[in-house]
Parts: sequence; structure tokens; C-alpha cells
Amino acid sequence: MDDPFVFLPVEDLTDGEITLRLREKVPGDAAEGRVPAYKFDILRANGERVGACNLRIGHTMRLFFGGNIGYTIEEAYRGHHCAAKACKLLFRLAARHDMKYVYITCSPQNAASSRTCQLAGCTLVCTVPLPEDTDMYRRGDREVMVYRMEVGL
Repeated sequence: MDDPFVFLPVEDLTDGEITLRLREKVPGDAAEGRVPAYKFDILRANGERVGACNLRIGHTMRLFFGGNIGYTIEEAYRGHHCAAKACKLLFRLAARHDMKYVYITCSPQNAASSRTCQLAGCTLVCTVPLPEDTDMYRRGDREVMVYRMEVGL
């Protein structure tokens, strides 16, 4: 039998320039195919909120297309690599959950998100068509770039 999922302490998610402040812990729902997730606000050193990010713990086909990590940066703060810095902090948390790797995905038309993945140290694995039953497909996306980052031993 699998051990029940345990959320870990996250007070240490900072690099001196940004801090991830926990906003919500979302339990998994096996019946819905959803894994547990952390949701964070991204704060600058002065406490100003610049965006948000999340980390989904586990690996499923849904996450291959949707990614383990998601992020958004407020328009006024874009171009300062806050999303890439947040990803690097989330890599540490993923490793603490014994994950060996994480996926981050983005639309091929989203050059800024692709650059974020590269700046965070990820490797492009492939560009794949999205299944019709995904939220991204329903929003109009037809393919996704899949990046991977090795985070565990």
C-alpha cells in the first residue's frame, strides 16, 4: 500500500531575491486523476507580489502535457527572470518529495515561457500534439513543448 501524501514545510523557499509564500495546499484526487499541489505567491525581497506559481507532485500522462510546474508573472514585473528563479526554488521542493524530474510545458508560441524554461536549466524533450480531452486543447492550444529538469539523485 502506498504511503499517504504529506505536505512538507516550505518556509525556506527563497533565494534572497524572491520568496515563494504558500497560498494553498491542494490535496490529490485519484478519482479525478489529480495529484497533490502547492500554490504560491511569488514575492520580491521587499514583499511585493510579482506573480504566482505552483508545483504538482507526481507523474501522470496529464502532467506530461500540463507540467509539474506552472507560473505567471504580472506584466509590470516581466523580464526580470522571476519565473525562472521560482522554478529553481520549486525544483528543490520537488527533490524533497523524492521526485527525480519535473516537466514544465508551454505553447510553442510562448517564447517568454520557453525562455524561462531554458533559464531555469531545463532541457527541451519534445513538442507534441495535445490530446483533445485536455484543458489546454479546449482553450485553443494544439501542441505543447515539453521541458524536463532532473531534480533528484
